[in-house]
Amino acid sequence: MARVKRGVTSHAKHKKTLDAAKGFYGRRKNTIRAAKAAVDRSMQYATRDRKAKKRVFRALWIQRLNGAVREFGLTYSRFIDGLTKAGVIIDRKVLSELAISQPEAFKALVEKAKSALPQGA
Repeated sequence: MARVKRGVTSHAKHKKTLDAAKGFYGRRKNTIRAAKAAVDRSMQYATRDRKAKKRVFRALWIQRLNGAVREFGLTYSRFIDGLTKAGVIIDRKVLSELAISQPEAFKALVEKAKSALPQGA
């Protein structure tokens, strides 16, 4: 029986790893041993950061909303409370986009939230 030479398979695996390491600094981009370790670690970070990305964007939308509603004399938490009491169900991403791209529509929502809040509190 003829022996199996594995050069083609190894070369393909190495090429795949080095392609994934494209753009890395130093030997990490062109030495298979360093590249494999760097790519494995980068995959772990990528998995973790797909979850973190959602948290980061939600925090960004909340910061934008807080800045936008303060111009109308409200805080973010009072604004969201007012929207809830008014029965308006819009997520923070859409609210943030409204505040940036359509200030008139956002102002209408702020007025609606203000009217739903108790006046003295």
